[in-house]
Amino acid sequence: MENHTTRPHHVAIVGSGPSGFYAAASLLDAGAAGGPDVRVDMFDRLATPWGLVRAGVAPDHPKIKSVSSQYDKTAAREGFRFFGHVHLGEDVTREELLERYDAILYAVGSQTERRLGIPGEDLRGSVASVDFVGWYNGHPDFVDLEPPLDTERAVVIGAGNVALDVARMLLLPESDLRATDTADHAVEALAASSVREALVCGRRGPLEASFTTTELRELADIDDLAVVVDPEQVPAGIADDDTLSKGTRRNLEILRRFAEQGPDEAARHRMAFRFLRSPVEIRGDGRVEEVVLGVNRLETGDDGRVRAVDTGERETVATGLVLRAVGYRGVELPGLPFDEASGTVPNAEGRVDDREREYVVGWIKRGPTGIIGTNKKDANETVRHMLADLGEREPRGHAPDEVEAWLRDRCPDLVDQEGWAAIDAHERGRGEPHGRPRVKVVDRDELVKLSRA
Repeated sequence: MENHTTRPHHVAIVGSGPSGFYAAASLLDAGAAGGPDVRVDMFDRLATPWGLVRAGVAPDHPKIKSVSSQYDKTAAREGFRFFGHVHLGEDVTREELLERYDAILYAVGSQTERRLGIPGEDLRGSVASVDFVGWYNGHPDFVDLEPPLDTERAVVIGAGNVALDVARMLLLPESDLRATDTADHAVEALAASSVREALVCGRRGPLEASFTTTELRELADIDDLAVVVDPEQVPAGIADDDTLSKGTRRNLEILRRFAEQGPDEAARHRMAFRFLRSPVEIRGDGRVEEVVLGVNRLETGDDGRVRAVDTGERETVATGLVLRAVGYRGVELPGLPFDEASGTVPNAEGRVDDREREYVVGWIKRGPTGIIGTNKKDANETVRHMLADLGEREPRGHAPDEVEAWLRDRCPDLVDQEGWAAIDAHERGRGEPHGRPRVKVVDRDELVKLSRA
């Protein structure tokens, strides 16, 4: 063991997505700013880092994915180590990490879906967006998903960016798909797909939809895509209310423009927006055949919130594929408190309730809200409190070389930063001849093998 009075504090970050990397950078900056000297070990159960930037951001949005270059810079800093293919709760325990580190920061995100809670939700062809997104992004957990694409119409439940992403990925021209880092198995399946229409359903109105303006606007630039909006749902003057936010007004203007110009009847694909609709039942004999939508009206409650209220009217839509994009949800971590209602770990500005030396950041801290950049401010808040706590304690964990020896003994298939660099170079090398950012490796065994090359 090193002399505790001279060595840095040693922090474990569980999760390697944006919030984890922003926190790592902030922790590594601490010493230079006169705070505690900190070293960071980042863990991920996958062999590859970057979280949703790799496995969640739509492949046709490479500009958003380019934020990974910032994470590369953090990973190259002295005092940072990456340990992939290490699963908390299976390969190592929380108690073992607490024994070896001065603090643990959980940056595990929201790993599962919010449920609709309606009959037929588990029929074949009813697919959670988190699964579908993982499938086309090459997440090893979802390689074998095989979503049924032998249907002319898909119904997407949700009115946010994830709903737009999955609908758009179903309808992109093959040439566009083949220029992205979409996983090869998904490229082939989507290119052969029978889907010609995606119906995007929101339970409230266009004013309450949470699309970003950029995502809506880019629909007009997709070749052979007709965008269908009911003029009655976005009447003239809908965007004239000065009390609305600038982003909301712009979204309404875009939707109104789509409604006014009408769909291109010659287009091969259609994306249709249907507001004030909630799924009440999914029907089919062994697989999805239709979805029953409830027609809603809006009411403003005493708290000022606008709610969708079922009118009792029903609309039945034939489809073989329902994509549920109504939100993500956190998963309980072994040994930590968990709020079932919010799907988060209870905390006070990042400090886990009733726990010492344990902290949370990102979606497991605040819920699945915001964009990638939101995680930076969030991470800085948590790190500020962690540094204050570390400044009051002497380092108590094990020396870094002891920790690594223990990990390699416990996890023979561990992938370190050098191993990830080998995977990264391999994937980029495969993509370059085809003008693609990368061709992803999706098999766990192959990833481990590449990491040792």
